[in-house]
Amino acid sequence: MRDMREEKKENENIIEGRNAVLEAFRAGKPIDKLFVLDGCQDGPVRTIVREAKKHDTLLQFVSKERLGQMSATGKHQGVVAFGAAYEYSQVEDMLELARERGEDPFLILLDNIEDPHNLGAIIRTANLAGAHGVVIPKRRAAGLTATVAKTSAGALNYTPVAKVTNLKKTMEELKEKGLWFVCADMDGEQMYELNLTGPIGLVVGSEGEGVSRLVRETCDFAAAIPMKGDIDSLNASVAAGVLAYEIVRQRL
Repeated sequence: MRDMREEKKENENIIEGRNAVLEAFRAGKPIDKLFVLDGCQDGPVRTIVREAKKHDTLLQFVSKERLGQMSATGKHQGVVAFGAAYEYSQVEDMLELARERGEDPFLILLDNIEDPHNLGAIIRTANLAGAHGVVIPKRRAAGLTATVAKTSAGALNYTPVAKVTNLKKTMEELKEKGLWFVCADMDGEQMYELNLTGPIGLVVGSEGEGVSRLVRETCDFAAAIPMKGDIDSLNASVAAGVLAYEIVRQRL
């Protein structure tokens, strides 16, 4: 599990205090995560928890010590929320964008990408490669923090990012709409030997763990990037860039 102080440093949009957090939810502000003091069950906290569940916000009950690590003021009143720096889009918005451009959908889906610098770099690549959006899961994933926005070099203003509860289910729904999926996997076929044209979703996992088993099994193909060096893996954002531009090359 990532250190809470590290996550606090990366997420500059911290909301704490019962009234502030409740008003953020009621105002429709995008909240990535809500942390609540374990055992705190009074009326105001229960109301905040209901709002979090209504908005499908990731909710965690944590110790007083961990909550204190996240607090910027020490006056959290038992609740700390991490707000997203940007609004999330819907996957359907990405498909509509493809229709507007008269192009086959091209989405980039991320599995287990928890480093905000990697996420920001991938969003930047997605924009330059002409992808119609980036899809991330709700759990075990970096959200749209200020660090992500900065690393994307402005691409976050133009590239839709959707957060979904279940990546596998989202892929299955997209398959019904004509998309097929290829994931980055060192044991897959050489990427140059695959037909990467048509409506496509590129799935990229973390550098250490790669794509999870269930997501991997939902993919139609696995693509390997040729490597000639002494190490056997690329940074996730670099791998995403290499494969995204092979898709661009084949689309030209």
